[in-house]
Amino acid sequence: MALTKARYGKGRVRVLRLARESARHAVRELTLTVLLEGDFGAAWTAGDNRQVIATDSIKNIVNVTAAQYVEAETEAFVGHVAALFLERYAQVAAVTIEALETRWLRRTVDGVPHAHTFTLDGNGAPFVRLVADRTGAVLQSGLRGYTLMKTTESGWADFVDDAFRTLPDTHDRICATSMDATWTWTAPPTDPVATNAAVLDTLITVFATTYSAGVQDSMYRMGEAVLAARPDIAEIHFAMPNKHYLPMNLAPFGIAHGGQVFLPTDEPHGQIEATLMRGA
Repeated sequence: MALTKARYGKGRVRVLRLARESARHAVRELTLTVLLEGDFGAAWTAGDNRQVIATDSIKNIVNVTAAQYVEAETEAFVGHVAALFLERYAQVAAVTIEALETRWLRRTVDGVPHAHTFTLDGNGAPFVRLVADRTGAVLQSGLRGYTLMKTTESGWADFVDDAFRTLPDTHDRICATSMDATWTWTAPPTDPVATNAAVLDTLITVFATTYSAGVQDSMYRMGEAVLAARPDIAEIHFAMPNKHYLPMNLAPFGIAHGGQVFLPTDEPHGQIEATLMRGA
């Protein structure tokens, strides 16, 4: 039997970097998955582990790199981790790193940002993926589970009308989604925090200020706006499940709905995905 593809590594490596060189501290918490490809086939086919870097060592490498680069933003940090593997271990051909950030926001106390007090940001997790080999690297940034809603200026109409359709047309509905968005850089951004914030601001602005004929419609125009604004982004991918808010039938109680009372549900949900690429 031929071993056609194999990789291994360490998942859910959690590390918090605390920059405290000054009185104003900075917190960066990540959960990483690090996967290696290369000359490891004998571990599968012959029980020969001599080329294999222990997954515990992979965890230790992440932690040591964290200590060496406490203040590096995530995009740069994963690059340092990947570089160590490619420079130190000849048997490693490629490294894939995915890093999900637990975002801590600096707390304002008495109207002033506090030097060392933070609260957890519950909306969305910043995401970075790096695939690096000996010929180059592809860096992606994005968000996972960023939840947003608008309560009007959204509809869903003129879809297939057949024996299975039960939904009526609507031109005024709640539109809500838990968005996963991933953008691919042509080159690493010089200031990823500011740049990623600007991308998110573009996405939300388009979502908020334009009529949505459906999640597909909004998604396309959101991606279009990002690519127009950011020449350093090659493509953007979305996965945006519907979070449904269904009008409640209160007629049995003699109450008109009036567009004010809804049942929140996200099971089952519509799953809408797309990738937009520059020049495609």
